[in-house]
Amino acid sequence: MSSKGIEQIEAISQDDIIDLGQYLLVIKRYKWRILGLALTFTFLVALIVLSMTPIYRASSSLLIEAEEAKVLSIEEIYGIDSSGKEYFQTQYEIIKSRHIAEKVVDKLDLTNSPYFIPDEDEGGLKGFLKDTKALIKSLLSFLPQNERETLTQEEINWMKKQRVIDQFMESMGVAPVSNTQIVKISFESESPKLAAQIADTIAEVYIESYLEAKFNMTSKATTWLNDSLQGLRLKLEASERKLADFYEKEQLVDLDGVVGLASEELQGLSEQLLEAENRLKNSEIIYQQVQNYDGNIDEIAKLPEVLNHPSIQSVRESELKAQSKVSELSKVYGPKHQKMVSAVAELNSVQASMNRQVRALISGITSDYSQATSQVAGLRKAVAEAKAGYRKLTTLDSQRKILQREVNINQQLYNSFFTRLKETSEAGGFESANARILDRATTPIEPSEPKAKLIVLATLVISTLIGAGIAIFADMMNKGIRSVDDVERKLSQRMMGLIPWQPHKRKEDLPLREFFNPEHHTFSEAIRTLRTSVQLVDMETTKQVIMVTSSVPKEGKTTVSINLAFAMGQLGKTILVDTDMRRPSVAKRFEMPGFQPGLSNLLAGTHNFDDCLVNDAEAGIDIISAGSIPTNPQEMLASQKFKDLLNELKTNYDYIIIDTAPTQAVSDSIVVSKVCDVVLYVVRADNTNEQLINSGLRRFMSTGKRVDGIVLNQVDLKKSANTYAYTGYYDKYGYNSHYADGDKS
Repeated sequence: MSSKGIEQIEAISQDDIIDLGQYLLVIKRYKWRILGLALTFTFLVALIVLSMTPIYRASSSLLIEAEEAKVLSIEEIYGIDSSGKEYFQTQYEIIKSRHIAEKVVDKLDLTNSPYFIPDEDEGGLKGFLKDTKALIKSLLSFLPQNERETLTQEEINWMKKQRVIDQFMESMGVAPVSNTQIVKISFESESPKLAAQIADTIAEVYIESYLEAKFNMTSKATTWLNDSLQGLRLKLEASERKLADFYEKEQLVDLDGVVGLASEELQGLSEQLLEAENRLKNSEIIYQQVQNYDGNIDEIAKLPEVLNHPSIQSVRESELKAQSKVSELSKVYGPKHQKMVSAVAELNSVQASMNRQVRALISGITSDYSQATSQVAGLRKAVAEAKAGYRKLTTLDSQRKILQREVNINQQLYNSFFTRLKETSEAGGFESANARILDRATTPIEPSEPKAKLIVLATLVISTLIGAGIAIFADMMNKGIRSVDDVERKLSQRMMGLIPWQPHKRKEDLPLREFFNPEHHTFSEAIRTLRTSVQLVDMETTKQVIMVTSSVPKEGKTTVSINLAFAMGQLGKTILVDTDMRRPSVAKRFEMPGFQPGLSNLLAGTHNFDDCLVNDAEAGIDIISAGSIPTNPQEMLASQKFKDLLNELKTNYDYIIIDTAPTQAVSDSIVVSKVCDVVLYVVRADNTNEQLINSGLRRFMSTGKRVDGIVLNQVDLKKSANTYAYTGYYDKYGYNSHYADGDKS
């Protein structure tokens, strides 16, 4: 960790750290008060608990079956899916329902039970409130009253029953056992026997209610099925009659076979028509070509369809041979040569045969075209007739299928309802519950409420914690100074002395000679410890002039001044000077007469030193009281005469104890501190606010004068002895509570 981080950690204020040890000290300091508060509350709660009527709780266990044994193959008429969590949650709510509660109330006649219907003359708070309400109503009878409808006895009984049911449901408990199908049914009552009886009865009524609901539902289902079956029978008979009438009207036997044959016939005719149309198309092409040449045999013979005909091809080959022969002979012989004449005659014969074949072919083409045309026309007519017949048959078949489908549906519904009716009728005589009682309730011996021991113990613990919390809160709110730690931490000062509180009468000062009282040695030792602390402050400087001040009046600064003077008087010649000329108290404490001159008279020059000096022979010290109250005390204390007086006193006395006015009231103490060697600041323990003290300390610091230490006054050692807040201070100087009265300085 870096040095910067360490410095930041060390810079955390001590006030920001929770001091658990300090809290424990606070608890120890107030332990008797905390214990008293806890015991008081515990005692009151114990009385209340003992006065309460004991309540007994009895529980029975119910096992809810996840699935019933199916006697029939069909599902339950009103069955719920028992495999889901919703099923069990539903059963829990049914058990807690008002319906079950009402059945139990009726079965056990709880409306007449003394544990549910209180006596008319009720006692306690309810009876008191009832009587008070009746009294107020009678006193206000003169006011207009709202007319109330008079209830009949039946209505009164009904309202009474509803109140009993409400009370019953408040006392009933249903708690499922985790990861099981078991549910605990509990009931609370003033009577242990009644609690056990009701817990068992709730389980029994739940099972009975389930069986009753099942039986009622089965009966309703049977009735409904019977009624529905009659209607379905009529529908089935009507649909069957419609189908029979249809067959009779259309004179049909097997419509499915007829439609099939018609379909096959139509398909065959369509195929024949397609082939005939293709032939007609081919014949028409050749026929049109022949017609275009208008009987020109030579041109027609050149047509591919004619030329490629087998009969034409053979004649064509003969013609080519004849032409070739004539051509060859013409090269050798003349036209009249016998061979030439014979060859030409052969050629002419072949050509004549060609013409005859072409004419015969033309005649065949014309004949084929006519036949193809006639065939196509006939097939088209046959196909049209077949289509019309097929359409009629399909229409009839559609009507027949509609009627047949209606018959089939009605038949299926009728059969289903008939089967369900038979099975429901058979199931009506078999009652299977969805739950069974696992453990019956036992009569409780010990009451479940109130849990006296637990309540009393909890009250003791809680009240103790509350008391401790109050003590800690009060301690946190207390801004006073109570320990050495507070002086060092809150005031940043050192502790010079700790003066214990001494018992004395209220509104009266501590007895003047308390320092010399052997019975109060703790007080005298505290003053001697203060004296020692003063002597140990800055050993190198003179500690002759010692000033005692405080923040506000009533902190005990005068008492500290007087007793410190007594202690110093045991070491040397000592004088006590009262510079509080506004509210002087030294003269009163020493019971000086009112006309006794003092410091103000001495500084004003109206009296000499001897007139103002008073000697206390018992304590062995001299005293100068404040004297007459002047109009300008601060100017007197700041005057040269006061300084000269102190210088003169220094030559005649070993110790000069100066009692000054509080710092918050006036600035007299600030003025006096400038001529003093030691400044003691008295703080009343657990009283003066730390902010007020710090304000006074800052006033000294602003003038350059440092307060030498704090004197913590009126410390209650009995209250604080166990906190070790002060014992360490005494141990530091080697004192204990059994010092002798001698001088321990």
